[in-house]
Amino acid sequence: MDTTTDPRAQYLRALDQLEKLVARITPEMLERPTPCPAYDLRALLGHTVGGVHQLAYLGEGGRWVDVAGATGPIADGDWADALVRARERMVRAWADDALLAAPVHGPGAVMPGRDALDAWVMETVTHTWDLTRAVDPTGVLDEELGRAALATAHRVMPDAPRGGPVPFGPVRPAPADADPTTELATWLGRKA
Repeated sequence: MDTTTDPRAQYLRALDQLEKLVARITPEMLERPTPCPAYDLRALLGHTVGGVHQLAYLGEGGRWVDVAGATGPIADGDWADALVRARERMVRAWADDALLAAPVHGPGAVMPGRDALDAWVMETVTHTWDLTRAVDPTGVLDEELGRAALATAHRVMPDAPRGGPVPFGPVRPAPADADPTTELATWLGRKA
């Protein structure tokens, strides 16, 4: 596998980081607020695990608009296992190297599978930052993943206009000492 043009390895690395964090979440934490005002921790977990299923569905030949971006009910103590099951589905769905160049029906456009995977790296790294702020605000995230996701965000997300079909708030300033993942979060409208 050529990881310079094959984002599957990077996506799995992003899921590794996410899984370590989700394994630390207890049922008592699930109502904590997150940097996403519409989501408490439970709802953001549902959105994030649902996103892994969406990516799997694309790899299986489905269209992004045909599957919900959130999970159904998951027991409070089952989030880590739900993420593992979603990951297993995604790995099976994207096993064929030909999918990297094949067109998939992603968010708002038909794109090569490789581009969809890049977008999901960005999504997963961003939501890992969000979840980290709710679980362990001092947690340190993988800087290489943060840089890669930030580069994708700069490439695919305009700094303006935001809102409407662009589901992110205005770019916010990042602190001078911000790590790459915090820079990503502020580019996508989060307050650091």
